[in-house]
Amino acid sequence: MNKTQNNKAWFLVLPVLLIVSLNAIVPLMTVVNYSVQETFGNNLFFFEGVKWFREVLASERFRASLLRQFSFTFIILAIEIPLGVAIALSMPKKGIWASVCLVLMSLPLLIPWNVVGAMWNIFALPDIGLLGYTLNAIGFDYNFTSQAISAWFTVILMDVWHWTSLVVLLAYAGLRSIDDSYYQAARIDGASRWAVFRYIQLPKLKHVLTLAFLLRFIDSFMIYTEPFVLTGGGPGNTTTFLSIDLVKSALGEFNLGAAGAMSLIYFLMTLLVCWLFYTLAMRGEEK
Repeated sequence: MNKTQNNKAWFLVLPVLLIVSLNAIVPLMTVVNYSVQETFGNNLFFFEGVKWFREVLASERFRASLLRQFSFTFIILAIEIPLGVAIALSMPKKGIWASVCLVLMSLPLLIPWNVVGAMWNIFALPDIGLLGYTLNAIGFDYNFTSQAISAWFTVILMDVWHWTSLVVLLAYAGLRSIDDSYYQAARIDGASRWAVFRYIQLPKLKHVLTLAFLLRFIDSFMIYTEPFVLTGGGPGNTTTFLSIDLVKSALGEFNLGAAGAMSLIYFLMTLLVCWLFYTLAMRGEEK
């Protein structure tokens, strides 16, 4: 028996798609326009071709910011993904404590980004902040306002505190969706806790962890508000990630052509990495 397809639902979705597309395409076209032109004010523009792209790619400043960005992203992904899975595995599966844990995990995600940066700025101050004062009291030389290592440690710790909860919630939802028959079969076979995780839980979490990785990569790769409020990109340029450098170029230096070219390079790199990871993660799924 052939089923009749009903595409009327598209008429309900179409207005939303059009609005989202418009909101995405118009700013993108503006950036493209700036990236191939030079302006000296008074709304006068001069076509420059790929000049700004060559300058950005040849810039030592851009390469340094990009290296800091990739380093930060790699570090927080290496921490947050395993940590989130470990916390999800240790959470209760049902009962009142499961609800309490889910609420506690959700709280950091509800705090606005600028507030997170301001909170950690106060929390990490070496003289009056709880974190800074404690670390100095136990013998560590800690001052995120003047020391590069301390600044990196603080920014990474802040991001882990803020976003590990997202990985936890996604992993927990994935674990709860696994049918109990798999665990029953594992108990009958006498499988160890590691074997259950390796051969049952981890394969079932593949899609969830792929989503978690992509969400955290995209967000970490365009992080701006939290480190800017916390360190302002300092000390020096130590925590000046690509997004902060882009804003400085566009608004601080009013170098719109270079900023537009950097934005497009930034955008294409993010798409490329996401596409590569998704392709590799989903390889063999059709089989």
